[in-house]
Amino acid sequence: MHIDLQKIKKVHVIGIKGSGVIGVVEILKAGGIEVSGSDTEEKFFTDEILQKKQIKYFEKFSTENIPVDVDLIIYSTAYNETNNVEFQEALKRKLVMISYPEILAALFNEKYGIAVCGTHGKTTTSAMLAHALKEVGADPSAIIGGRVMNWDGNALVGNGEFFIAEADEFQNKLRLYNPKAVVLTSLDWDHPDTYPNFFEYKKAFGDFVVRIPKIGFLLTWGDSVDTLEVSKEASCSVLTYGFSEDCDYNIVSGELQKFNMTYHKKDLGEFRINLVGKHNLLNACAVVAVCHKLNLNIEEVRKALNTFNGTKRRFEYIGERNGAILIDDYGHHPEEIRATLKGAREIYPDKNIWAVFHPHSYSRTEALLQEFSQSFDNANKVIVLDIYGSARENSGNVCSEDLVKLINRFDRNKAEYIKTIQEAISFLSDKIGAEDVVITIGAGNVWEVASNLKEK
Repeated sequence: MHIDLQKIKKVHVIGIKGSGVIGVVEILKAGGIEVSGSDTEEKFFTDEILQKKQIKYFEKFSTENIPVDVDLIIYSTAYNETNNVEFQEALKRKLVMISYPEILAALFNEKYGIAVCGTHGKTTTSAMLAHALKEVGADPSAIIGGRVMNWDGNALVGNGEFFIAEADEFQNKLRLYNPKAVVLTSLDWDHPDTYPNFFEYKKAFGDFVVRIPKIGFLLTWGDSVDTLEVSKEASCSVLTYGFSEDCDYNIVSGELQKFNMTYHKKDLGEFRINLVGKHNLLNACAVVAVCHKLNLNIEEVRKALNTFNGTKRRFEYIGERNGAILIDDYGHHPEEIRATLKGAREIYPDKNIWAVFHPHSYSRTEALLQEFSQSFDNANKVIVLDIYGSARENSGNVCSEDLVKLINRFDRNKAEYIKTIQEAISFLSDKIGAEDVVITIGAGNVWEVASNLKEK
């Protein structure tokens, strides 16, 4: 669908608080378009961005929210004509409508689009890459699915040729992009409500990399059989990165926050980052590899990595309570939880680690229940809250007690079920002290636990 943004003066967004949607909103506002929107009352980190950018939004859906003279309706894919009155009204008024993934793809496809895709690491890698390009003077545009600390927002609005997008595979949004280059970070079966099995999941990525033009390139994680299998579908130049000696870009030595890497055995030197965990060394390696492939100044890239402060809700330090350290993380897949807790154990080898987990979506929890139950090895205690159904699911065949039982089968009395965020706050408030680290984990609003425990 082609929309000439030059002719658009007023836009209304259904589901404006979405973590990706907000990036499009920032780009449209910066382009001089008047933006309004609506969403639920639930508080997200995006509320703060909307207020800061002085964007008018309503915290309930109503037909009256849509401006009379609106030129375009953008809607989150969580909403449709059966579950949203504004969507119904827009159809009735025959307004021009476009989904969030479609408008993002339209902005992306106009430029030299670099898509960062894969199951894990998309947000951090795409944000770090956009930050590096900005710091070396490439003036990129970017839309990231999380709030980037350095920008205090989700988007960059640049005049340069590059557009970096965190390309989400949910509902196979990948089919909308025409990338010039792709970074494939990892592959583990996810989004079972879109992909019934791992074969179908991988096929979506295979169909995506096929579309990279011959003059483009694919950079893929070289330590995984699955990413290498998918990369065989590409007809462009394929480069690999990782810890394996066979990788084109190879991490030859890595510690907590620094690593050395080579390109075809040629030394590129040492790089330092402010993020922790082996997975972040890989994310940074991917960024260096893309910049090297684009012939950018590696000395400037080295400096840029050192000034990247991460994204909100990715192992984010929140504060303390009674001397206990409070951290928040967006991890919602077993592999992400494992990586987060492993990183925490590396930094706090002698602390008592509490994981407060908020399962996200019934379908994912059901499909990966066994994997979830074995992803808390590096936590001493686990609290599991009620499943966060999200806008697309209200119920399912599993519950949080099922997960608690499974965790306790492997490690007796390690996990307990606490129904609500409020109850978890009350439970932990006088239990934790200087020997503890509390990590809130999940894609919903579990961050409220850490935020409310924090001593003001």
